[in-house]
Amino acid sequence: MEKEIRWSDHAQLKLDILNQRSIKVSADLVAEIIRTPDRLSEEEDKQIAQSRITDKLVLRVVYREFSTFILIITLYPGRRSRYEKDSLQ
Repeated sequence: MEKEIRWSDHAQLKLDILNQRSIKVSADLVAEIIRTPDRLSEEEDKQIAQSRITDKLVLRVVYREFSTFILIITLYPGRRSRYEKDSLQ
């Protein structure tokens, strides 16, 4: 059974801002990035899932995983050149 995905108010606001700025990101895309990221890292008690969304951008999703649900804390786009330094481009 897949865990429920919950959104912090901040993460929902970030999603709305990205869409207003012509970076089209859906809740389904964010869920897919969490399920099958191109890259996954961990900082303290948070996970950072990352996947390519355009030729030049990745989307990074910061979340915490609990026993029954996943809480999305924030999400933000980043340049591939910054976040994919150690991989083939």
